[in-house]
Amino acid sequence: MEQWAELRREHFVGGKSIKELARATGLSRNTIRRALRSERPPSYARASRASVLEPFKDEIHRLLGEDPKLPGVRVRELLEPCGCTVSKTVVDDYLREVRPLFAPPPRSFQRTVYRPGEVCQFDVWQPRAEVPVGHGQTRRGWVVVACLGYSRAGAGVLVFSTQTEDLLAGIAGCLERLGGLPKILVWDRQAGIHGHGGRPSEAFAAFCGQLKVAWQFCEPADPQAKGAVERLQGYAETNFEPGRVFANERDFQDQLDAWFLKVNARRHKTLRERPVDRMRAEFDQMTALPPELPDTSRRWVTRVAPDPHLRVDTNDYSLDSRLVGRRVEIRVDQREIRAVALDTGEVACRHARVFARHRTITALEHARALRQSRRSPAETPVEVRPLARYDALTA
Repeated sequence: MEQWAELRREHFVGGKSIKELARATGLSRNTIRRALRSERPPSYARASRASVLEPFKDEIHRLLGEDPKLPGVRVRELLEPCGCTVSKTVVDDYLREVRPLFAPPPRSFQRTVYRPGEVCQFDVWQPRAEVPVGHGQTRRGWVVVACLGYSRAGAGVLVFSTQTEDLLAGIAGCLERLGGLPKILVWDRQAGIHGHGGRPSEAFAAFCGQLKVAWQFCEPADPQAKGAVERLQGYAETNFEPGRVFANERDFQDQLDAWFLKVNARRHKTLRERPVDRMRAEFDQMTALPPELPDTSRRWVTRVAPDPHLRVDTNDYSLDSRLVGRRVEIRVDQREIRAVALDTGEVACRHARVFARHRTITALEHARALRQSRRSPAETPVEVRPLARYDALTA
């Protein structure tokens, strides 16, 4: 390479003739002529020869056409009856070269730009540690996480199940904390929110209809479609939970709200702005929250049993014993257990919800009413016989 460049320099720049170059270098004139005529530097090239896989390439192509993910070990096994004894390295190298020709084209992505007030993405995050719920117990919890697409402002609400009512309560809580209604609520195909075939569940459709917002579901196994909330959730996993101690579920929610206030006021790495500053543009486009958000409570009707208690989530809550035998409507939300008589509207119970398990919660007025309804004396009268009667029986 260096000699080729030197010959060209001496001839074209230095003006030396071929005869002078032959005398100085000892090379033949023909060699020097070829070097001067060649526009590319000399290179060593081995004569090409047929690959040892050449007789089997058609069969390899057929196998990859049927299954592009067929592993190399299995390809070699299927080629053995054809007389193939090629080494594993040769087969793997060839498969690495031709497999992309048979595999479906790789997915490409485009950057999405959100308009203010357009989209709010949702997801469910499961904290690693269980949440204390009182009475010396802990319980597995989930956090419904929301993230506005334009401002990247986020919010989260703790729930203790992934049932539809709890997920809807989480959505309502997030919207309250964000302070407005976007045009579209984006979800993956979360059970309870997604019904079937890209359609919402009845409860979620009713929820969105009351709020006058639209919904959109991502394609199956497509978390990239809601990357904003995925990144916020990942940030929460690594920055909120580690090193924190919670007294109970309300303390968890209070610390979570305070953390989101801090996160929304930080400078976003991608946007180069603070989410709270971009929220001004969001509020200009978002719809104001209604005076009352849709009711997400679980409701059912039951009859007060002779043992006047109501079982909710493994816990027994006392009912008014004066309503035994009458039908009451039960309403359970994230904070309270309520029951109302259907015929008269009397309040059968009103308890703060307890998330610890296998507890009996009795209101003092219910215990007093139950005792009065029994009307039983404090002591049961027992006949007292004279001892002389026993003496007469033994005499």
